[in-house]
Amino acid sequence: MKRIMLVCLTALAVSGTCSLYAQSSGSDFMVGDKSLFEEVTGIKKKTDKFNLYLNMHGDFNMKWNDSGFDQGAFEMKQLRIEMKGDINDWLSYRYRQRLNRGNDGSDNIDNVPTSIDWAGVGIKLNKFSFFAGKQCVSYGGIEFDLNPIDIYEYSDMIEHMSNFMTGLNVAYNYNPYQQIQFQVLNSRNGPSEEMYGDLERTKLPLVYTLNWNGNFLDVFKTRWSASVMNETKGEKMYYYALGNEFNFSPKWHAYFDWMYSREGVDRKGIITSIVGTDNQAHNAFNAEYMSYVLHVNYRFAPKWNLFAKGMYETASVYKASDEVEKGKYRTAWGYAGGIEFYPMESNLHFFLAYVGRSYKYTDRAKALGEDNFSTHRVSVGFIWQGHSLNITKSAN
Repeated sequence: MKRIMLVCLTALAVSGTCSLYAQSSGSDFMVGDKSLFEEVTGIKKKTDKFNLYLNMHGDFNMKWNDSGFDQGAFEMKQLRIEMKGDINDWLSYRYRQRLNRGNDGSDNIDNVPTSIDWAGVGIKLNKFSFFAGKQCVSYGGIEFDLNPIDIYEYSDMIEHMSNFMTGLNVAYNYNPYQQIQFQVLNSRNGPSEEMYGDLERTKLPLVYTLNWNGNFLDVFKTRWSASVMNETKGEKMYYYALGNEFNFSPKWHAYFDWMYSREGVDRKGIITSIVGTDNQAHNAFNAEYMSYVLHVNYRFAPKWNLFAKGMYETASVYKASDEVEKGKYRTAWGYAGGIEFYPMESNLHFFLAYVGRSYKYTDRAKALGEDNFSTHRVSVGFIWQGHSLNITKSAN
């Protein structure tokens, strides 16, 4: 009984600690060579049947726009709780929920609130594996696959995407270094009217994705994908992403992502916000987006990392319709850089970062009332994926 009380107190203490990190697999919260759970309870972990994580990204942000200083405030950018584990050698589960998002899923197509990222079970059969339930879309791109707490600023492409939906993923591991995935998910969370207005809904609101993950000597890694999505009746979205990761040395790491989206109905809403349509009764047609992202890390000391990031994106209309002219409407640049300090063996780190965004509109967009603008942000804060509990064997 005392041990059970210690376990509960440990979970509460760690969960309440003002610390930081969040989504991909992470290290245990370490006390010397043991996890905090092992240190307090004396139970040595043997398997991974239950793991509890607290994912956090908190900072103080100072923001500027073209008019000058805009605001300085504290913000919990990411706050997610996660539970996952392997029940045995073929059955697993995963659950993750965002604590700073609403929990009403009654109107959603899958009856699951958008605050829940993951909720499902996995089955592994030799070279095949399956995951059924709420999950992340298997889009390509290195940055898309990273833990959200590690991202200081997403590209507009990813920021305006629906990333977690319900369905089935099938993966085939050709060998330990090459994997193919095929995934079928719902194409949206909420009602069709919420996403597309008064356009007639499709009877099969699904997105189909083929994904290739490759690893070449741990020096070059790929995450490429092609997707087809049913949007409304007769309209589809085609999305392609090529993610490329480079490990040049223990100190130098980089990734380069290319993303392209061709949308029969403007799902991202950026073009719609520029051109407007029929008193906003529905989104614009024939939207086209392209994005390039380059991120470089330099680990100049064991506990210190410098990073720099650049983004280039365009928003266009690929075919005229509803008096909306064909052509490019907006170009966006993003630039970021900073320094990170890792004081422990775990993934806890503190950071100082700068993020700038510049938006340039073409003459056709300016004729509709748009003006160029820029934003700037300086942030200081922490990131942590706290591994609070690891329960492997019942204690008598």
